[in-house]
Amino acid sequence: MKKYASLLLFALLLNGCDDGDLTVDTIDFSNESIKAQTCDPLTNNLIYKLKTQESLLLQLPDNKIINDPSVYSYDIDNSLYRVVYRAYDGTVATANICGTIPPKTPNITEEWLGTAGKIEITTTQNTDLTATDGSTKIIGYNHTIVFRNITFAKPAGDQVEAEYVFGNFATSYTSPNTTFTNPVQQCTNSSKQVYNFNASSALTIDNIDPALIVNEKTTTPRTGLINANGTTNKVLLRTYINGTLTQGYFCNTTIPSSPSVSETWIAQDGLAGESGIIEVTTTNVNKVFTHTIVLKSVILQKDHSTFKLPTNYTLGNLEVVVP
Repeated sequence: MKKYASLLLFALLLNGCDDGDLTVDTIDFSNESIKAQTCDPLTNNLIYKLKTQESLLLQLPDNKIINDPSVYSYDIDNSLYRVVYRAYDGTVATANICGTIPPKTPNITEEWLGTAGKIEITTTQNTDLTATDGSTKIIGYNHTIVFRNITFAKPAGDQVEAEYVFGNFATSYTSPNTTFTNPVQQCTNSSKQVYNFNASSALTIDNIDPALIVNEKTTTPRTGLINANGTTNKVLLRTYINGTLTQGYFCNTTIPSSPSVSETWIAQDGLAGESGIIEVTTTNVNKVFTHTIVLKSVILQKDHSTFKLPTNYTLGNLEVVVP
């Protein structure tokens, strides 16, 4: 009898031993200390969250995390758009997710595959409001990711969840450089474009109202309103990549291929006495007229993203020498 009792106790001890495997009933990555990360911040095609012995993976085509406030929805298909949960028999790390040759350990002990449902990404803009000159800067975007009506294929059978909150994923952003130290220039061709630039960005006023640039000294500033969709006074800020912006880029019949435009921001329509105002003050010394161009209370917009220039933003001085 003692022999059988000893065998039974030994069997119970064996069953009670912890072999390191993790038994999973629910997926819970809701702790705020668990941050969403990416393997490649340029493409954001694999976003993941890690716990000690668990990972939750979201795979997307390149650049589907979009830095623009809106709601984006994608169908889970376990091909281009994948949601994968994994449990391991040991501690999991970034190298297990992103490594070119993943470590041999830990081993995957359980895997759930998202086979249906939607990935919903709600993107908002993070704005720095601390400047004292009235300007704002976009410093990044927050992407709140939720899986809706997701079906997980798991070892014990399918499991459907009406809503599973993956959490927040943050991306950084560098606002365009709007500091220009060059004199303002104006094209002599039909565009009459007024512009200033630095190595990576340019601010232009397309087809500026000729009544604003008159070679006569002003007693009060001349003013005009920005027209976002019209034929005059359209203010644009462009950023450039793949080359350095120089004077030779401007006033050409054909736009040069290098550097290439990265982003285009359009100033919102002006409102008399309030915002979107072009102000020009003219002085002269002998035959040299200096037109100081100031943009007042201007908001620049690209798709759904916006930021403000300083309340009184000096584009620069345009000098005109008359005969």
